[in-house]
Amino acid sequence: MNQINIRYYKTKVGEVILGSFDNKLCMLDWRYRRMREAVDRRIKKGLAAEFVESEDDLIDQTIEQLDEYLRGDRSQFDIPLLMVGTEFQKSVWGALLDIPYGLTSTYLQLAINLNNKKAVRAVASANGANAISVIIPCHRIIGSNGDLVGYAGGLPVKKQLLELERKDMASTNSEQYQFNWE
Repeated sequence: MNQINIRYYKTKVGEVILGSFDNKLCMLDWRYRRMREAVDRRIKKGLAAEFVESEDDLIDQTIEQLDEYLRGDRSQFDIPLLMVGTEFQKSVWGALLDIPYGLTSTYLQLAINLNNKKAVRAVASANGANAISVIIPCHRIIGSNGDLVGYAGGLPVKKQLLELERKDMASTNSEQYQFNWE
């Protein structure tokens, strides 16, 4: 059986589980999220592999970049990713990667970007199934009314991540970026 190397790691905003397969990151997810078992099953089945706690250079590199991001020292990640899901989910996760650091979008805008305005609920579901949190920035999705909406790491963590990015962006160009979720 194939092996997904995993490690649990406590960040300053919450505990995550990281997973690496074939030298690509397949998981950076919140350890205590509501959908933990479903996400784990999907990844194990999709890769025909089991989780094994193990040392892993890619996980070490990811932790280093994650810590840099959380300190405000990194706005982009350069970790090879392996998205495990349906083609539709992968298209949504790819669209999330296009949302610039410090900015937000909505489920509706993502659906429009995917040329399927009526797929708002499916886009929201795919967003919630994202297993590579922070790097695939599902935290940058807010409600169409500007409110914070669900996040696997919890709304307080989502707010912290958005504030971190806003603070960093405000130091470069405060007039350009507006947020409605304070």
